[in-house]
Amino acid sequence: MSLRHLVISATVSVAVLAIVASAARAETIKVGVTPGPHAQILEAVKPIAAKNGLDIQIVEFTDYVVPNAALDAGDLQANSFQNQPYLDNQNADRGYKIESVGLTVNFPMGVYSAKYKSWDAVPQGATLSIPNDPTNGGRVLLLLQDKGVLKLKPGVGFKPTVADIVENPKKFNIVEVDAAQTARTLDDVDVAAINTNYATQAGLDPVKDAILREDPKGPYANLIAVRSADKDKPWVRILVESYHTAEVRDFVLTKFKGAVLPTW
Repeated sequence: MSLRHLVISATVSVAVLAIVASAARAETIKVGVTPGPHAQILEAVKPIAAKNGLDIQIVEFTDYVVPNAALDAGDLQANSFQNQPYLDNQNADRGYKIESVGLTVNFPMGVYSAKYKSWDAVPQGATLSIPNDPTNGGRVLLLLQDKGVLKLKPGVGFKPTVADIVENPKKFNIVEVDAAQTARTLDDVDVAAINTNYATQAGLDPVKDAILREDPKGPYANLIAVRSADKDKPWVRILVESYHTAEVRDFVLTKFKGAVLPTW
């Protein structure tokens, strides 16, 4: 074999080895999300992570309960759908060892109505549907208290319940339903408090259609969660850094036009 052929052969071999080594370094993880913005944002994160050797497989769940159960069971490596008060509640109730590794976006809670064009038009004795989990239902009750609609017991923190209402001067009838079903109650109630991801799925515009909206500041920023045992693994850093990029920020601001806000 000539020297030229030896050089070419060696070059090809090095290239092949580099490809094999790169493939060996690439890691695949499954990340659980809810449909809508969380899934759409992670689709924008995916090619950025891929450039850094991390293959993200997106798994969608239609409720807020299963993603943490799946993460705890090892069926997922991470999830991106919840805020810290909700995660704290799940850990306390179910004994999960799951923790936040980075903030993502905020979805200000909105109150919607198919019957009334403004909050001031909602009459006394109206029926209001709210999510039945302590975190999201509590957000609505705190929102209503902030707007002077009702009063809660002092010191209820971030997870008040209907039982904590001490004053309800407009005599609202509050109905608790699964968060994923709140949008479907719009035709049956006077007003419904709906999380942004479920509102957008139902064709609602959280900026234009909400007749009452939560202040985007506060503890309800969403997060990326992993099992505590995995928090220091290299792929976690790649996942978070890929999310916290200017490209993803621009995508969120352009795509959702204020309905979803970056928190990094």
